[in-house]
Amino acid sequence: MSWLEMGAVVLAGVWAGGINTLVGSGTLVTFPVLLALGVPAVTANVSNSIGLVPGGVSGSLGYLPEMKGMGRRVVQLVPMSVLGAITGALLLLWLPPEAFEAIVPVLIGIGILLVIFGPRLQTWAKRHHEDGGSAPTWHLVALMAGVLVAGVYGGYFGAAQGVILIGLLSALATEPLQALNGLKNVLGLVVNVIGSLVFIITAPELVDWGIAALIGIGSVVGGVLGARYGRRLPPNVLRGVIVVVGLAGLTKFVFFP
Repeated sequence: MSWLEMGAVVLAGVWAGGINTLVGSGTLVTFPVLLALGVPAVTANVSNSIGLVPGGVSGSLGYLPEMKGMGRRVVQLVPMSVLGAITGALLLLWLPPEAFEAIVPVLIGIGILLVIFGPRLQTWAKRHHEDGGSAPTWHLVALMAGVLVAGVYGGYFGAAQGVILIGLLSALATEPLQALNGLKNVLGLVVNVIGSLVFIITAPELVDWGIAALIGIGSVVGGVLGARYGRRLPPNVLRGVIVVVGLAGLTKFVFFP
């Protein structure tokens, strides 16, 4: 790989780290770049997942101030992300790519709709709580199931996992959007870490450590930048960014598979 190609991978990592911290879908940047450089698809996918872990760490740390009081949500949802990531990573190793390609646009589309209609659902949920009732059981069950499915998807490929997660959280949780975005970063990081461990342990031959290192360097910088500027975005602006990126991801999968 030439210096120019290595620079392109690092820059793609910067963008991916930043957009993952803000929204998700950073893999839609790095994965095509790696394919364009001739990296085999599975190796590109696995190495990319490992390389984005450092960016997930920096982005999650940057959002810690917004996550005060979110400990209960973390305890509820992290186990679902762990289980989903293990399942998805193993599916990547066992199943042909066609198995999940058909459902990817559907998951992204659902995530976008949940982001758009999330405020109305949040208002309903808050009013329900203010009236003295407890949160309906199906809320937590649906959220945990959704995070599990997002974890499976993230362990398998990961593009737009953030859109799906923030859509689920904004629709089924009542915390502020910035706090939910921080939680989304933590859950996405958990999926990447667990999925990467599965790949390293069960299929180390698929890992290109040089590529992973280049993406990792860029993603750390992108994660810091994304957290610094993303935290300043008003909720409606952040929601708009999420929808735009989600639509871009949907367009990519539908028209440019």
